[in-house]
Amino acid sequence: MTEHIHVAIVEDHESVVLGLRSACDAAGYEVIFTSPTAADLVDQVLGRPCDVVVLDLSLGDGSRVRDNVKSAQATGAAVLVHSIADRAASVREALAAGAAGVIPKSAPMSTVMAAIATVARGEVLNNLEWASAIDADADFARAQLGPRERDVLHLYASGLPLKIVAQRLGIAHSTAREYLDRVRVKYVEVGRPAPTKVDLLRRAVEDGILPRLDADNADER
Repeated sequence: MTEHIHVAIVEDHESVVLGLRSACDAAGYEVIFTSPTAADLVDQVLGRPCDVVVLDLSLGDGSRVRDNVKSAQATGAAVLVHSIADRAASVREALAAGAAGVIPKSAPMSTVMAAIATVARGEVLNNLEWASAIDADADFARAQLGPRERDVLHLYASGLPLKIVAQRLGIAHSTAREYLDRVRVKYVEVGRPAPTKVDLLRRAVEDGILPRLDADNADER
């Protein structure tokens, strides 16, 4: 059974819009809105069902990639970036802003439609373009944690209960929880989610916050 997916398209090349619309129609997806800019996206889409915004990475209006991704996210939809292959820096910016994935404009339309379905389900599109953008800049893949966030992660991932972490650092338990939540958000933003304590231990080891050890044998406390 075909998934009924509502799609908005932000693209300033009419031929690309026509191709995407035709492919969406063939796939059984409903295109609810198209625009050459992201400026009026929220006003036009908010309140209407929208599962995915297919966003051109480089619009001709001089707008910033991050701002366009945030505008698309404000509709409540997942953001799929439609990109040419040589824009790694802009791809990294889009992913850091929260785009669910990137698909090259050279990809077959069947692949683009499959990518739309993937992000519509709430999944992240971990494909070659995503990996290449990350590999091209090691600093991008590293969550940019502040000193106190690193302190909380270091102690918590080492195995201490959060209450003890707070006591060690001389801060309230609620403050320690807030720092930990920020750490998790930052790892999600760089495509390295850490929902569990074991995941946080792995990230701390990967980023040199803790010495390397057998993270797979760590206890979930």
